[in-house]
Amino acid sequence: MIELVKKLTGLQGPSGYEQEVSYFLKEYLTDTADEVKIDPIGNVIARKKGSKPGPVMLLTAHMDEVGFIVKKVEKNGFLRFEKLGGNDDRNLVAQPVKVLGENGHINGVIGTLSAHFAKFDDAQLVRKHSQLYIDVGADSDQEVLEMGIEAGTPVTWGTDMQIIGTAEKPKIRAKSLDDRAGCAVILQVLEEAGEDFAGELVCLFTVQEEVGLRGAKTASEHIDADVAIAIDTTAVSDTFEQTMDQSLSLGRGTGIKVMDASLIVPKTMKQLLVQLAKQHQIPYQLEVFTGIGTDGGAVTYANKGIPTGVLSIPSRYTHSAIELVDLGDLIATKDLVKAFVLSVNEESHFPF
Repeated sequence: MIELVKKLTGLQGPSGYEQEVSYFLKEYLTDTADEVKIDPIGNVIARKKGSKPGPVMLLTAHMDEVGFIVKKVEKNGFLRFEKLGGNDDRNLVAQPVKVLGENGHINGVIGTLSAHFAKFDDAQLVRKHSQLYIDVGADSDQEVLEMGIEAGTPVTWGTDMQIIGTAEKPKIRAKSLDDRAGCAVILQVLEEAGEDFAGELVCLFTVQEEVGLRGAKTASEHIDADVAIAIDTTAVSDTFEQTMDQSLSLGRGTGIKVMDASLIVPKTMKQLLVQLAKQHQIPYQLEVFTGIGTDGGAVTYANKGIPTGVLSIPSRYTHSAIELVDLGDLIATKDLVKAFVLSVNEESHFPF
C-alpha cells in the first residue's frame, strides 16, 4: 500500500487540473473494475458487481490537491499567484513548488527574505500570498514564457514522499495525502474484496473537492446508490499549539465521523461503523470537527438523500507541503471500509 500511496502522491493534480490523476486512475482500474469512465469534468467512476445480490454501495474519495495558479508574470521573471483551495499563508514561504508548464514540470520555490534581513523587518509579520512570488530561476518574463509558463498555469507543492518514524510504526510524509491516501484506500479495498461481496460497488474519485465539493455534487446526482462511505483525511489535534484539544491523534486508528461542517452523519451509519470496528478489532476514534467538510456532505444531498458515513485518515500538517499520516491509521481505514463492504447482504438496509 505504501508504493500505491507513493505513486498517487507523486502525481500532480491541483483543483481543476487533475488530468494526471484521472487518467492514471482510469488505467489502474481497467483490470479490477467491470466498468470505468471519466465524466465530463474529470471525475473517475468505476463499477464492480459482487457475486451475490445486494445494495449499491458508493465509495468516494477526492483526487485533487490544494495548489496554486499563476496570476501574473513579472518583468524580472517572478510569478505572482493565487490559491487553489485552502492554503495557509504561514505555510508558504521558502517552500518548493512544481509549476505545471506546457513544456513540462518546472521546479521553483516560493520566495522569502533571507534570514540576514530579519533585524530590518517585522519578524511577527505574516505576508499574504498576494505579496509573495514564485522563483523558477528565470531572469525575465520572456524566459518564463519560453519555459511554457503563463497566467493560468497551475502549481503544486514540490515535495516527494518520505517514510519517517520507526520500523514498527512508520509514518508517511508527502504532499497531497489529502486525499490521495483516501484514493489508495478505495483502490486497495476494490482489489482485496475481489467479487466476494453482495451488490455493486461504485467507486467515485472526485475532482475539485478543495474548492467546494464540486465534483462530488455533480457526479453523485447521477449515481443511484443505497448507501455511501466517503474517505478523506482529517486534521488531528495532538500537537502543542494553543488551539489543539487532543480530541484526535495520529496512530490511534481511523476516524469515524460524527459531524463536520458539511454533514451530520446519520446515527445508524455511525453506529454500524463503530460496531464493525469493534467486531473486527479495528482501532478507531470518533470525530467531531467543524473545521472541515468532505465529499460526504455533497453525496448525502444526492437524489432523495443517500445514507452516508465518513471515515477519516488522521493527518498532521494538512494542506501543506509535508502532510503526515500514520501507516497503521491508513490500514485501519482500509480494513474498516473492507469490513463494511463484506458485511452487506441482500437484506441490508440503511434506515434513518
